[in-house]
Amino acid sequence: MIRATSLAAVLFVLAPLASAAEPPAQVRMYALDCGTITAKQLGLFSDTGEYDGKTGELVDPCFVIRHPKGVLVWDTGLGDAIAAQKDGAANGPFHMRVNVTLASQLEQLGLKPADVNFIAFSHFHFDHLGNAPMFPAATWILSKAEHDAANATPPVFNLNEEFRQKMGAAKKQIITGDHDVFGDGAVRILKAPGHTPGHQVLVLKLQKSGTVILSGDLYHLRDNRQFRRVPVFNYDRADTLASMDRIETIVKNTKARFVVQHDPSDFRALPKFPAYLD
Repeated sequence: MIRATSLAAVLFVLAPLASAAEPPAQVRMYALDCGTITAKQLGLFSDTGEYDGKTGELVDPCFVIRHPKGVLVWDTGLGDAIAAQKDGAANGPFHMRVNVTLASQLEQLGLKPADVNFIAFSHFHFDHLGNAPMFPAATWILSKAEHDAANATPPVFNLNEEFRQKMGAAKKQIITGDHDVFGDGAVRILKAPGHTPGHQVLVLKLQKSGTVILSGDLYHLRDNRQFRRVPVFNYDRADTLASMDRIETIVKNTKARFVVQHDPSDFRALPKFPAYLD
């Protein structure tokens, strides 16, 4: 009797994981905590001076998109290796912390890195690439403009060697404009250059929640969106403003929910993992 009871308990625990690994009937979006960034010079995030002399906190999420035809990871955060560093890590004017690993969060969904079919990046800045080497079996969907900039002489991006090697060896799908990931209009990557040469945003059409747009770094903070503030370090200011115009028109026309990925308030407003939007 004791053994039977124990077995039943184990099966009860495992059942949610087993069902979680099965393809869902409709698209789901999970927002995962992939780090926090303290900006010691917030003035970098506006070239018109509003943040000069200030510091600020940014979140750095990853997103898992579960589609009946597969799994996409959008942006891969700071990197699980930082979780092992008690005091976090520094990168120039930024201090980074990772409190929970992406690998452990995938495990909560009943997923292994090998179960991920696609990874895609809003752009090639370090805080969006950290866990990319975790997914060597996935197809990497890459903006041609971003890929070309990374391989230019001199390169636009200071990519670490591990990322370069994994990207070189990965199965790649190079895209030149907007792209429909699963072919049914439910998960689309839209070009939105300016922050970087090949910057992109992600558009989801969810059955219950409607259209949801993930910003990448089109904006970093809610105020940047409200006041159309452009970071000092953006690649092209005019392209940034043009991309803002395009995406905001799409938001209006689709009545979309727009998520500023780095803004703590926008992140907290999403369903707390492992809950999801569908």
